[in-house]
Amino acid sequence: MKLEMIKQLAIPNDTKILLVVIDGLGGLLNPDSGRTEMETADTPHLDRLAEESGCGLTIPVGYGITPGSGPGHLALFGYDPFEYSVGRGVLESLGIDFDLKPKDVAARGNFCTLDADGLISDRRAGRISTELTVPLCKELREIVLPGVELFVEPVRDHRFVLVLRPTGRKKLSGEVFDTDPQKEGVAPLPPKPRAPGAKSTAALVADFASAAMKTLAGRKPANGLTLRGFATRPELPNMPETFNLRAGAVAAYPMYRGLAKLAGMTVLPTGETFGDELVTARKHWDKFDFLFLHYKPADAAGEDGDFKAKVATLEAFDKAVPAIRALGADVLMIAGDHSTPAVQAAHSWHPVPFLMHSKWIRQDDARGFDERQCQGGSFGIFPAKEALPLAMAHAGRFAKFGA
Repeated sequence: MKLEMIKQLAIPNDTKILLVVIDGLGGLLNPDSGRTEMETADTPHLDRLAEESGCGLTIPVGYGITPGSGPGHLALFGYDPFEYSVGRGVLESLGIDFDLKPKDVAARGNFCTLDADGLISDRRAGRISTELTVPLCKELREIVLPGVELFVEPVRDHRFVLVLRPTGRKKLSGEVFDTDPQKEGVAPLPPKPRAPGAKSTAALVADFASAAMKTLAGRKPANGLTLRGFATRPELPNMPETFNLRAGAVAAYPMYRGLAKLAGMTVLPTGETFGDELVTARKHWDKFDFLFLHYKPADAAGEDGDFKAKVATLEAFDKAVPAIRALGADVLMIAGDHSTPAVQAAHSWHPVPFLMHSKWIRQDDARGFDERQCQGGSFGIFPAKEALPLAMAHAGRFAKFGA
């Protein structure tokens, strides 16, 4: 549904909508067992919730398209991710409350491990702690580039943000290809322009990367870096105004706070764990009509290719389901922004399990929350961008269309 139509139909109500996103939720069959992570996990609370809900599978962006976390979440917030594109660097910057200016170019950085041949042996440098990332960023800030002010800010663990701010009349472009090949066994890619107007920006990035590699040489395990998601700050339609909702977000990871902030949500400070997020949600529950909660561990385990660890993260989430239900949402959605099958150790294009619980729901034949059960659910396979409009209808927050 177009946002213009949603704005016309959205009406106030005293109902509450809760969206809980399990990052990287979907999976694929383990060749040893023939079951996915969700089918393997012992999740009695999720299975019971699925029996009482409507289920389906969402397509985060488009058929066959592997989404990043940004587009996957944007769709669940009601945006068409093809129409509203947001670079990863912008999201990370906003997530750490960096004052990103309209002419700035931001990129998400990973510290990585390079072998003796300069090939990436670990894309995340062993997921080094934030405490190790902070001094590395401080050193990289000393790099000097002509015509720009340089910022290198730690985010969390191995992640950091690079921001280039033009000085004088210099113009920068976000149309630069990633240097992150997103696989191991190859070298970081050279930064190249996506468009003719980005040639000078790509050259600046190349100068930064070269100087950074010299600074990091000999370090263990973070002796290299990659960059991706170059972008300038876009303007999105305000989600709370469009959907006529008091919208809040609770997320421990900076990128997801940045995305919620860009959409216009009130981002609540919280602790480092999902348990902390639930405490925050309970504390502020009465202030909002819509709350977004984010659960990260499943995606991290999937990206690491650790099937058993991802199963464990799903079982840990299941234990939190009673507390989620106790919040008392009139409409509860459990969704994923994308699939991250452990057997692929990466994001994938596969549709993602989804459930919606409401007193107005048509319950279906799903008897558990996993890929096979949801495939036969009443929602079928549908675009993720339609999830929030469906929730609005089930919350009594849409007026009738037409006479």
